[in-house]
Amino acid sequence: MSKVEEAREKARAIIRDFPVRAPPVPIERVVKARGIVLQHAPLDDEISGMAYIRDGVSIIGVNALHHPNRQRFTIAHELGHHVLHPEHLRSEVHLDKAFRVLMRDGMTSQGIDQLEIQANAFASELLMPTAFLEDYVDPAGLDLDDDERLEALARKFRVSTSALRYRLAPRG
Repeated sequence: MSKVEEAREKARAIIRDFPVRAPPVPIERVVKARGIVLQHAPLDDEISGMAYIRDGVSIIGVNALHHPNRQRFTIAHELGHHVLHPEHLRSEVHLDKAFRVLMRDGMTSQGIDQLEIQANAFASELLMPTAFLEDYVDPAGLDLDDDERLEALARKFRVSTSALRYRLAPRG
């Protein structure tokens, strides 16, 4: 199993264990149920969030100035780092966007940093679980250019249309 598929499977396990029955996934309740401190604070615009473990306490920080849907994805993404990469969070603060002391560079902005790819796969599966999407997207698929339909589905899952579009795009 690839690291990306492993990340998705860990997200599916959280959905099963929590348990979540329908969208939207209550991401803040999921985080708090896992004993992670969630803090909202105004941050520089280029900073989405952060994750770290200090003195045994797991913490997620999220930019309170960002759109609520962006905050939800950031929280899920940072939870992914706690689930998938806790060893990195004990030694350094992980900042997302320009906010990463595992510094964010050209690799991460291009989506080729493996830790970021895994955390994004985790967040996408957690907020837009395959099992839930199957209930709303017919087997023939969904026209990714149908903005009205995508916006309605994004509202149901409380994610951005760009996150939903990326989640539904065929992998090549």
